[in-house]
Amino acid sequence: MSRLLGVTLERVCKAVLLLCLLHFLVAVILYFDVYAQHLAFFSRFSARGPARALHPTASSSTNYSRPNATAPSSGLPEAPSGRPGPTAPVLPPCPDSPPGLVGRLLIEFTSPMPLERVQRENPSVLLGGRYTPPDCTPAQTVAVIIPFRHREHHLRYWLHYLHPILRRQRLRYGIYVINQHGEDTFNRAKLLNVGFLEALKEDATYNCFIFSDVDLVPMDDRNLYRCGDQPRHFAIAMDKFGFRLPYTGYFGGVSGLSKAQFLRINGFPNEYWGWGGEDDDIFNRISLTGMKISRPDIRIGRYRMIKHDRDKHNEPNPQRFTKIQNTKLTMKRDGIRSVRYQVLEVSRQPLFTNITVDIGRPPSWPPRG
Repeated sequence: MSRLLGVTLERVCKAVLLLCLLHFLVAVILYFDVYAQHLAFFSRFSARGPARALHPTASSSTNYSRPNATAPSSGLPEAPSGRPGPTAPVLPPCPDSPPGLVGRLLIEFTSPMPLERVQRENPSVLLGGRYTPPDCTPAQTVAVIIPFRHREHHLRYWLHYLHPILRRQRLRYGIYVINQHGEDTFNRAKLLNVGFLEALKEDATYNCFIFSDVDLVPMDDRNLYRCGDQPRHFAIAMDKFGFRLPYTGYFGGVSGLSKAQFLRINGFPNEYWGWGGEDDDIFNRISLTGMKISRPDIRIGRYRMIKHDRDKHNEPNPQRFTKIQNTKLTMKRDGIRSVRYQVLEVSRQPLFTNITVDIGRPPSWPPRG
């Protein structure tokens, strides 16, 4: 009996000894594993130190917290592996058919339209009448140019309707009101030439130009204010003409040309003082340079005109018919390359940029050609 007890105790002791040995081995393995991890950590830490010393002033010379901050590529530290630096989100192209368009619009001019109200309605429009869609990248940068004098009442209605329309069309655009100084005879086409040049001085990326009278408001936002392969005539169906095109060669009211198209026809004529004729001259220039007029569907190209009396010092030009017949002879010497004017003031308002200019006076005798 005692012998059996002794054998049992011996086996228990061996088992305990074996467990202790196993515990010791596990402890040794864990110790060396932790040591290896610490050694690797300090090796990486010491390896990073000299790399930072290569560009000790990079962070102090450039504020990388600002989205537009830049620095020479030779002075930028490389981002750690697996952790790229922040990049601006790449927006998709704006759709050809914007999804938020309404279609036919109710346009009326009976309610008072204070400028303060128009400003409240358009908080996303930046100073100078600039706007860029926040959710997509437009293919064009559009300058909308308005020839102007003594039409503040009309301008408020125009801004009230056009800013929301242009935003829904997903345009990157700016509004330029070209104000003729003084009380001499009005010259619409010359003011449009001035607007083309002055808009490009502010933003050289403009590649589409919309020329709009201040008293014309589109009745359908599907009439997209964009430029295409051919010059575009937008206002093809005005209420004053019974919502139909008055004649085939009509190019008045609202039109659009790309920068290349505008330069190809040498811009607009400068010698049409008074009402009428310049639109037909522009039509001739387009035809003579081998281009054609593009127009929207007549159901979409409808416009309402703000009724008004004939402006003073904008009487019909008695020489307009003679000039129209001579476009081929005059277009190379009379246009954007020959325009002369003086900028008197540039005022960036909340909803538009006003540029007041002195464009001279009409000749006291009818020039030849």
